[in-house]
This record gives sequence, structure tokens and C-alpha cells, in this order.
Amino acid sequence: MLHSNNTLVEPGWLAQLEDEFQRPYMRQLNDFLNAQKQADTVMYPPESDIFNAFNSTPFSAVKVVILGQDPYHGPGQAHGLSFSVPAGVRVPPSLQNIFKEIERDLGIARPGHGNLQAWAEQGVLLLNATLTVAEASAGSHQKCGWEVFTDRAIEQLNANREGLVFLLWGSYAQKKGRLIDRYKHRVLTSAHPSPLSAYRGFLGNNHFSQTNAYLQQQGLTPIQWALADSD
Repeated sequence: MLHSNNTLVEPGWLAQLEDEFQRPYMRQLNDFLNAQKQADTVMYPPESDIFNAFNSTPFSAVKVVILGQDPYHGPGQAHGLSFSVPAGVRVPPSLQNIFKEIERDLGIARPGHGNLQAWAEQGVLLLNATLTVAEASAGSHQKCGWEVFTDRAIEQLNANREGLVFLLWGSYAQKKGRLIDRYKHRVLTSAHPSPLSAYRGFLGNNHFSQTNAYLQQQGLTPIQWALADSD
């Protein structure tokens, strides 16, 4: 499953991660996913979207990293980008709070959909730590190998790029901060945008304006956080 897909990973990312596909943990993950598939377990996102974050944001184009935990586990929600849902799917509560903070921080009206593809195409890597999940079973594919793979992706960005912004929301994402050199990159942390914690520091964190200010200091084009309703 994964061995056939690795040729579909964006070439810049494949150059950084190709060896990972041959490591024992990845082979075990591949066997696990194949067994799930043979058992007719419904998994998200669709197989063609498992590496969507990497394919939508080439390694050389990454400016910002927004780290999620695992994909949405409801029908039609997950499409391989953290926090994002396809247009036409109800905007999940955490993403509603992200839009609320963008509106407060930058005065940008909330969009009528939750498809963040336009962010990904501007250099925002929307990376979940776990890239697959079983239907209606949050966290079901955690500790099966994905975290090792996505940690490696973060390590490669940390080592081989400079001046990136990492947005780490909530304790789970913040633990990944150990992989990031704060002398080379900007790391912004706050509470998670979940309704359970958004009012404990996510809303009011100004991360979106701070991100753009830092990018401009690097001489880079800031992210256009506004999403057109036609996306």
C-alpha cells in the first residue's frame, strides 16, 4: 500500500524521506494497513490522499508548518491536510475557532467552507502526525509507525531549511518542538483550537499576524489567510 504510494510523493520530499519507506517500522506499518484493508476496515483519508500534505506543499516551498494529530474519522472529512475538510463538508469546531482567530487577528471574514488547499499551495504544510485513521475511531492508527515517519519529515525541515514558522497548538503538537532548532526557525505555541481549550489561549494568540510578520522579515511573501468561497 505505502510502497506503491511512495513514488507518488513530491520529488523534493521523496529525496528527504525515500529511505524511510524501506525501514522496518514502515514495512510493519504497511503490513498493518494492508491487513486493515483486507478486513474491509474503512480508513480515512482515501488512499490517494494519504500523502496530500507533502504533495500539496513541496519540500522547497514550505514556509509554515501547522501540525495536527490525526485525520478526521467521519465520512468525507479527511483529505490529507491537517484541520482541513473538502468544500461542502461542515466546518469542524476546531477549524471554526481557527477562522475565528484569523478574523479577530487580521479582520478577515470567515469563509463559507473549510478547504485549506489554498494555504497548502502557498507553503503552509498541513501535516498530521498520523496520516491514516479507521472510521469512527479517533487515534486508532497512532503508535503504528506514522509518528516516526512524520517526525522524520519535521527533522528534515529543521535540518535542511531555515526561517520556517512552526505553529504548535496544544500539548501533543508542542512535544514535537523538541525536533526544532529555535535559532533557525520561529516556533509559536498556544492552546489547541478545540472548543475544550480554545478559550485558554488559542483565541487571542495572534499567530497568523506573527507568522506573516516573520515571513516578511525573511523577505518572503506572507500567507494570504483569506479563502475565496469558490475554493
